[in-house]
Amino acid sequence: MAPAGFGGRVEGVHAVAAAAAAGRVRRLWVEEGRLVRSEVRSIVNRVGEESVSVVADVRSMAETEAPQGLVADCTPITPFPLEQLSGEGAAIIVLDHVEDPHNVGAIARSAAAAGMTGMVMSSRRQAPLTASAFKAAVGALETMPVAIVGSVPEALSRLKQLGTWVVGLDQSADSSLFGLQLFTEPVAVVVGGEGAGLSVLAAKRCDVVASIPMAGGTESLNASVSAALACFEIMRVRRESSTTPG
Repeated sequence: MAPAGFGGRVEGVHAVAAAAAAGRVRRLWVEEGRLVRSEVRSIVNRVGEESVSVVADVRSMAETEAPQGLVADCTPITPFPLEQLSGEGAAIIVLDHVEDPHNVGAIARSAAAAGMTGMVMSSRRQAPLTASAFKAAVGALETMPVAIVGSVPEALSRLKQLGTWVVGLDQSADSSLFGLQLFTEPVAVVVGGEGAGLSVLAAKRCDVVASIPMAGGTESLNASVSAALACFEIMRVRRESSTTPG
């Protein structure tokens, strides 16, 4: 059975504006006091007055702590089949049980900014793509192709069969993330969950396990920071390769 859609509830100015631009907003609740703001008025105009309810306060219906006066009911986004994320030029970020929705959203935002072509996440032991994730993503989840799988290790095996290199991030690894030339090839980078890091089964599926070099005594980086560094390193290596004389 195909995974259910995600993004049915979106909150916050930037996230709702992105959903509205994508034509997904079915119903919008907006605080009356926010209507004087140009960015809110622009969202209301795009959604259409007939689909907008003006209320005194949206916080009682909000999932996030700071909905910024906007709560939207949206048409869910359909996940992509895993196979559609592979292929020439693939640059995929894989979340191995990242459980903080803010981290999930931040990773999506960094991945989109770095030109990553897709994101893979599990339907189990994984933060769902809630309003909090969409708020942290600041619109990135509207355009980032996302595949939701039952098993991350099985998804990694499938990506390898489809010709995608798999690189896991683990701070104990001897190899450095920086300068990996296989980043010029179709690649998926696996980011482990908060605290537990890369799972044993996911690590076994990786072609390379790499670390991010840090100064001695420094604690391991947050999952979203590690993911951001990996995404932008892929961008850097590919740009450098494209400008290097053959």
